Amino acid sequence: MPSKPCAKSWVSFTRLWLSIKLLRIQASPARSSTLPIYNQAVQPDQPTPIIQADDLTKIYRSGRIEVPAVRGVSFSINRGEFIAIVGPSGSGKSTLFYLLGGLTRATRGRVIIDGVDFATLDDGERTRLRKQRIGFVFQRFNLLPTLTAMGNIEIAHAISGQKQPLDLAYLDHLCEMLSIQGRLKHRPSELSGGEQQRVAIARALITRPAIVLADEPTGNLDTKNSDAVLNMLRRSNKELGQTILMITHNMEAAGVADRILQVRDGQIVSDTVNIRPEPVAASV
Repeated sequence: MPSKPCAKSWVSFTRLWLSIKLLRIQASPARSSTLPIYNQAVQPDQPTPIIQADDLTKIYRSGRIEVPAVRGVSFSINRGEFIAIVGPSGSGKSTLFYLLGGLTRATRGRVIIDGVDFATLDDGERTRLRKQRIGFVFQRFNLLPTLTAMGNIEIAHAISGQKQPLDLAYLDHLCEMLSIQGRLKHRPSELSGGEQQRVAIARALITRPAIVLADEPTGNLDTKNSDAVLNMLRRSNKELGQTILMITHNMEAAGVADRILQVRDGQIVSDTVNIRPEPVAASV
C-alpha cells in the first residue's frame, strides 16, 4: 500500500499529464470528417495538376529478394486530359495504376491528387479521397453478381458518402450515353461482356468523380465492344469534363488519348502528345 505522500505525488503527476495532453489537443488543428481539399470547390482553371507523381517507386519484397515494379517515375496530368499509359505485361503499368489510385502505398516518392498527398493520409482518409475524387473501371468488371445492373450503380452512389440523393436525370443521361437503358434490371450473368463493362463505367461515373482510372478496360472485349467502351470514355472526358487515365497494352486503344506515356521496366520511356486522337465509333 503506497504511503500518503506517494499517493499525492501520483495524483499531481496525473493531473499534470492530463493538462499537457489537453493543451496539445487544443493546439492541434481540428480534424474534419472530410479532407481539407473538399472544403472549397476546385476551380477548373486551377493551374496545379490534378495528378502528380514525384519520384514514384514501388518495390515488392519476398524475404531477401527485392523486385522493383516502378522505378522513380515522375509526371503530371492536367485537369481534363485523357492519358493512356501503355506497356507490355510486366512493365509496371498496373502497379502504377494501383499507386495513382491510392490502392497501395509507394515505397518512395509521392502521389498528389487534387493537391492532396496520399502519403500524408491514413487509411480512412485515403478511402474518403478515393470515394469522392476517383472512379475505377477494371478489366474484369468487378460487378456484384447478386445485384442487378441498377443495383451495382446505386450501391456505388450509396457508399460514396454523398448526402445528395441519386440524381436520376444524370443517371438517365449516363444510361443513354452508354446504351444500357434496357439492361438495368438484369444481373451481370445475363449481360454480355461489353454490357457489363458499360455498367461498370456507369458505376464509376455516377458519383461524378474528377478522375477516372481505367485498367485495361477493353482487355476482355471484342473489337466492336472495345470501340464502344473507348467511345464512352472519350465522351465522358469531353462531355463531363473528367480526367481519364487509361492503362492498356494496346497501342490502337491508346490512340484515342490526348497523350501517351509508354512504360517499360518500371520507367516511363516516352511521353508523347497525340495531336490527332483516333476517332472511335459514335454508337454501340
